[in-house]
Amino acid sequence: MSRLDRSLIAGLSPFQGVAPADLDRILQKARSLRIAKDEVVFDQEGEAHSFFLLIAGHVRVVKTTPDGQQVIVRYISPGELMGIAQALGRLTYPASAIAAVDCVVLAWPGHLWSEFATAFPNFGANTYKTVGTRLNDTHSRVVEMATEQVEQRVAHALLRLVKQTGKTTDEGILIDFPISRQDIAEMTGTTLHTVSRLLTSWEDKGLVKSGRQKVTIVEPHRLFLLAQGRAEKS
Repeated sequence: MSRLDRSLIAGLSPFQGVAPADLDRILQKARSLRIAKDEVVFDQEGEAHSFFLLIAGHVRVVKTTPDGQQVIVRYISPGELMGIAQALGRLTYPASAIAAVDCVVLAWPGHLWSEFATAFPNFGANTYKTVGTRLNDTHSRVVEMATEQVEQRVAHALLRLVKQTGKTTDEGILIDFPISRQDIAEMTGTTLHTVSRLLTSWEDKGLVKSGRQKVTIVEPHRLFLLAQGRAEKS
C-alpha cells in the first residue's frame, strides 16, 4: 500500500496540535478503505475491532432499539472520527454506521486508540472533546423529544443538518447528501406520513424545497422560528 500523506489529516479537528512527525507515525498504522453507498462500516454490538476517520462522503449512525425500531442518531461528515468505542470504555460498537454515499475512510485497529491517546495527548484530548460534544447533542435531542412538538423537532433536525453539511445554491441551502423523508422521520421519532405532510406544507409556504432524497432550506430564519416554537406572523 502506498504511503498516506499527512495532508490527509493535518488540520482536522481530531489531530489539531499534533506534530507533523507524529501525524506520520499515526498514518503508518492506518489503512485506507472505500465504502460503497449503503454498505455497513460497523454493526451495533459488533466487536470494536477498529476506529475510523471519515475522509470523504457521509455516514449515518443508526441505533436499533430492543423492539426493533431504527433511530438515526447522527450523521458523520468528513474529518470526523467514528467507531471510537474505546473512548467510551466499550468493547463493542453502541450503534451501526452505514455509508449514506460512497465514502473513503481511514481505519486503525481498535487497540491503538489508548496507545495514541497516551503517546499523543492532543489526539486524546480532541477525541474526548468529540465525545463530549456528541453527548451534549444527544441530551439536546432527548429534551426535544420530551418537550417539543413534531414540527419543532423536524425543523431542528433540518437546521442541524444545514449547519453540518449545508451548501449554498441558487435555491437556498442544500443539505449536501442524499436524505429521504424516512431518514428524517427516524431522526425525529415520528412517522414518514408526518414528515411528508410537514415538508409539503413548508414547501407551500416557501420555507423548503424537497425532491427525491434532497432537501433545500429556502428560508432558514423562518425555519428557525418554527424550531423555537414561535408562530409566523401573518
